[in-house]
Amino acid sequence: MGISREQALDCFNSDDLIGIGMEADAIRRELHPEGVVSYAIDRKIDCASASFDAVCELIRETVEIGGSGVTLRGTADSDKKIEWYEQLFSGLREQFPAVWLHGLSASEILTVAEGSGLTIRDTISRLRDAGLGSISGEDAGILDDAVQQEKTRGKWSAPGWAEVHREAHQLGINTTASMTFGAGESFEQRLNHLDLIRQLQEETGGFTAFAPVSFQPRKAGMSGFEEATAVEYLKMLAISRMVLDNIANIQTDLETQGLKVLQMALRFGGNDVGSVRLDGSDDTTEEDLRRVIRGAGFKPVQRDTLYRTMFLS
Repeated sequence: MGISREQALDCFNSDDLIGIGMEADAIRRELHPEGVVSYAIDRKIDCASASFDAVCELIRETVEIGGSGVTLRGTADSDKKIEWYEQLFSGLREQFPAVWLHGLSASEILTVAEGSGLTIRDTISRLRDAGLGSISGEDAGILDDAVQQEKTRGKWSAPGWAEVHREAHQLGINTTASMTFGAGESFEQRLNHLDLIRQLQEETGGFTAFAPVSFQPRKAGMSGFEEATAVEYLKMLAISRMVLDNIANIQTDLETQGLKVLQMALRFGGNDVGSVRLDGSDDTTEEDLRRVIRGAGFKPVQRDTLYRTMFLS
């Protein structure tokens, strides 16, 4: 049983960062006693704007470098209907039968469902049958509709986000979950988010991982927000680990935190360092990640999208 809401609020208001980290690390050790930290080799591909041949070329490059899957992104305001995605996914599955297709977000799936006149369940079922293996949760933002988040979930509500993931889990499709924090929300609203994720996981068991990500105001083109500090990030990560002890994997955030904080995060509840990105968004190498993992006292292990290990290194 994860820590209570009251205990989590106490942690948010506490100055005892080391103590909070130790508590989170103890839960990580219970869930992952083998002493390894995982990473993936992955590429994010904007499938809504690239041609089929261009997508295939990017997947081919990913496989050559050792990747076993890719993350496909659509567009939440796209007018592309279900048939377009079915043709894309079935074509990719035919070309690359061994490559795992992860991606589309709840916002994108809701857009496809609405534009195609389908239920959420039928939309996900057809995408699965065409080749989509798992669904991304990176658009969650803060799952509290009192928080304005046009930059994350767009017009879609928190219940809508949850319904996509619930339906996917019931159809046997795993998904990931995230939280983008630090854009003016309260601690209580962050806990509303964690509570929703925890309750849905208790109901379905379909989340493979959770990742807290600090809001990047400059990247979002927004002013009036101060970027979360490393201390705030580490505390959020640790609290996530303690609340969500029913989700096996807590992923650290290389993109916004960098390698030094990433290494510390492995003692604050994180057991995965994300992906070596082959899309040009980050120049961190596989050896960089292995070095950081070893430096924190763990063995690096490459994983696939569903967190099944591939090999120790």
